[in-house]
Amino acid sequence: MSRLYLIIVFSCSVFSFSWGQNLLSKYLKVADEKYQKGDYYYALELYSKAMDIDSNTIDILWKVAEAHRAYKDYRKAEYYYAKVYEREMGKIYPSSLLQLGLMQKQNGKYDAAIETFKKAKKKYKDNRKDYVYLKAKQELESTLWAKSMVDIVEKGDFVRLPETINTKNSEFGHNFIKNELVFSSLRADSISANEEVYEKHYTTNIYHSKFDDGRFEQSERWQELNSLSGNTGNAALSLDGTRLYFSSCKDVNGVSYQCKIAVAKYINDKWTAIDTLGDIINAPGANTTMPAIGELDGKEVLFFCSDRQKETKGGLDIFYSTITNGNQFSKVKSIKNLNSIDNEVTPFWDRENQRLYYASSWFYGFGGIDVFYSDYKNGQFQEPQNAGQPINSPANDLYYFNRNDTSYVTSNRIGVLYSKNSTCCSDIFAHYPVIEEPPASPRETLEELSKRLPVTLYFHNDIPDPRSWDTVTKLSYMTTYNEYTEMLPRYQKEYAVGLSGEKVEEAKEDIEDFFTEFVDQGVKDLFLFRDLLLEELQKGARIKIVVRGFASPLAKTEYNVNLTKRRISSLINHLREFNGGIFIPYLDGTASNNGRVVFEQVPFGEYNANQLISDNPNDTKNSVYSRAAAAERKIEIQSVTYLDEQEVFPLTLKSPVFNAGVLPSGQTITAVFEVVNSSEKEIEILPNITPNNYTTVQVEKTTLQPHEQTQITVELKTDGFVGHNVKTIYVPLKDVTENLRLILTMELK
Repeated sequence: MSRLYLIIVFSCSVFSFSWGQNLLSKYLKVADEKYQKGDYYYALELYSKAMDIDSNTIDILWKVAEAHRAYKDYRKAEYYYAKVYEREMGKIYPSSLLQLGLMQKQNGKYDAAIETFKKAKKKYKDNRKDYVYLKAKQELESTLWAKSMVDIVEKGDFVRLPETINTKNSEFGHNFIKNELVFSSLRADSISANEEVYEKHYTTNIYHSKFDDGRFEQSERWQELNSLSGNTGNAALSLDGTRLYFSSCKDVNGVSYQCKIAVAKYINDKWTAIDTLGDIINAPGANTTMPAIGELDGKEVLFFCSDRQKETKGGLDIFYSTITNGNQFSKVKSIKNLNSIDNEVTPFWDRENQRLYYASSWFYGFGGIDVFYSDYKNGQFQEPQNAGQPINSPANDLYYFNRNDTSYVTSNRIGVLYSKNSTCCSDIFAHYPVIEEPPASPRETLEELSKRLPVTLYFHNDIPDPRSWDTVTKLSYMTTYNEYTEMLPRYQKEYAVGLSGEKVEEAKEDIEDFFTEFVDQGVKDLFLFRDLLLEELQKGARIKIVVRGFASPLAKTEYNVNLTKRRISSLINHLREFNGGIFIPYLDGTASNNGRVVFEQVPFGEYNANQLISDNPNDTKNSVYSRAAAAERKIEIQSVTYLDEQEVFPLTLKSPVFNAGVLPSGQTITAVFEVVNSSEKEIEILPNITPNNYTTVQVEKTTLQPHEQTQITVELKTDGFVGHNVKTIYVPLKDVTENLRLILTMELK
């Protein structure tokens, strides 16, 4: 091959490369401009052309991931964030791991998101005050909560409003005014005809649709309210119906909006005299939007959202001001316990229930933005509560309001109208309550309770009541839990003893993750189970709950059995203390509706624990403060069953567990159980029981009168058994559906 040919080929290659690079630069330049202006669809088309030229550059992958997230295409955004992190491990784009977890959560992949957020926490641990660390930590807890709540959905019909309201663009609902639905929308005359291009909490114009005979008529632009230049949205009517507050927003350099709250007055049967409010509400330089009218302590108030300097925790926060004479506003107040370092938006006041609804991307939620509410009691807003499903979903859910018995929410979940991206655009949905729903059957309600199981509660070593042989305690579980969580710094310090460098921080993170993922989550699960249980008891249900106890192997077996009983006792004490003792009649069998809850305690001691855990009292790092040891110190609510209509289990065991201790394999164990008939009727224990080839059972007295006792002797042959074993013997009773349960534990050498 001649040198001249090689020179020509090389020159052509250089020209082709240079031409390609120039075209790539042009694509990226215009794409970046479109992205900054909020035209994500067009930006993505140009980024795609850029990727056809260069699909390996991390910077381009990052831009594509960011554009897909802004365009609310969570599936593709997850894919590209994963590719970015795989390539650069967070060194170039530190938030790539956090964004990956957020997209996994918004795609409903809770298990994957949990693992990603745990990884993100560890990655950002050196800067614990930075947003990325705080967000990763919060989202880990939030996603654990979402996973535990995913099966709980309020019954009723959840439907998208008709196409007289919703379009392939975005609609945002506000409220009803004089039997008309008032909402905001980006329509085709203000954007591309086939896709939404702006991702804002306010929209271009206000629309209204008459609701007549159960149908929404074709919506129309509300011309009177759109006379101002720029964008309008978020209409809210005053208590007396003479003033209408709304957002008036203008472009700032073509890349963002800045809003002020305006007001229109109803004069001569039309809305007129439109003007923006003064500096008390519209703080200079701030973005102030989303007005809502409410009433606190008999006074009309204006709720709104703003990012006013020095007064926000971060992003948009919720504020309010008292209105006097329709035009005088008091000093603005922040509702601090409802605000966060993320955005809080779209307030709505539920006058009947004295409740403020709003949306946030921070508190425990199912997706990106969730609807929350806060009850107003004794002059204070209570801690926010998630509005639950189906109001919330893994997508963005906001602009909640209600009318009569129907709730409305704006969402970009699967099911919206769209052209290309199934989650690009928001529609207005309604949740209609169940009409004359028959009461749930016992099977259905039992399934709801069972969905919450197991509920696992954790304890510090030898808690409650250290060095006690008692089987009951006066302490409530929440007392032990609060003291336990306060010990987290000590756990981190002790578990890191003997480590150095990066291993120290890894150990601390490992223990912190355990407290977040298991100890704290256990309490959340308990609260949910407790509330569902109370609902059933108040209906007259008679329920048996089986609770198993476990312990780490630090103390002797006999001691640990009593310790686990005290732990179960602390759970029962929590129910006795809850809400002024509301559970006490059901626990004591004195409820007027005959409802009853009975606990069956199965204290396994440490025989069900991981026997690789250190039992050396001098090795507290591993026997007390390690994650493995902490994971064994627990009780579990394992099952719920309904008692027969007239039956509470009649027999009581003085000790349900016989601990044989350590003995050679092959030795026969003889266990004696003392049984008392605690009922008011005669009970017959069925004789000649042979559960298996290894076990024989002898009953001293098979028929017991009320409060009479007997002994049951169990012989267990241990040929071939090795290690720790737990054997359960079920003894049937005549005309009683439930069996008596006898438990033997042993360690065979």
